[in-house]
Amino acid sequence: MDQLDFLVNLSRKTFIDAFEKDNNPEDFENYLDFAFNPDRIADEVLNADSDFYFVYLNKEVVGYFKLNQLEAQTDIKELNSLELERIYVLSEFQGKQIGRWMLEQVKALAKAKNKTFVWLGVWEHNTKAIAFYEIYGFRKFGTHPYYIGKDKQTDWLMRCDIDQ
Repeated sequence: MDQLDFLVNLSRKTFIDAFEKDNNPEDFENYLDFAFNPDRIADEVLNADSDFYFVYLNKEVVGYFKLNQLEAQTDIKELNSLELERIYVLSEFQGKQIGRWMLEQVKALAKAKNKTFVWLGVWEHNTKAIAFYEIYGFRKFGTHPYYIGKDKQTDWLMRCDIDQ
C-alpha cells in the first residue's frame, strides 16, 4: 500500500471512529466519499500550502495532523495564521497524551513559520474536543457551517495566539 492509500484509510478510520455514531448514515457515507476520496486527498497532499504529518509511537502510525497556510486555509486566509484542519489519533491510542504532543508540535511549527496564531474548526457538539482545545489555549472566536452530506452543522472557530 502506498502512502496515499495509507493516508486515505487512516483519514477514513479516524473520522468514522470519531463521528459516525452521531450522524445520519447516508449523509455520513456521502461525506466520506467526498472528503476522503483518493483524488481529493492527492490534491491536498500536492498543495504547496498544506502539510500532512504522520505521528508515530514505537514505529507505528498512531495519528496525523494537517496544517494549511495562505490560500489553502478554508476560512481565514491571513498571512500570519495557520489552520489546523485535521488532528486525529487512532482510538486505541487516545488517552496517551498524543493529542497534547501534536498540539505542541503545531504551535512550534506555527512559531517557526512566524505565524501569530493557529486556528481550527470543531463541531459545536464535540464537547470533549472543545474542552481539550481550551486547555491548550484555544478560544472560540466565531462559527461557520460545516456539511456532513446534506446535514448542515455548525463548527466553532477557535484560535490560539502564538508567543513570538
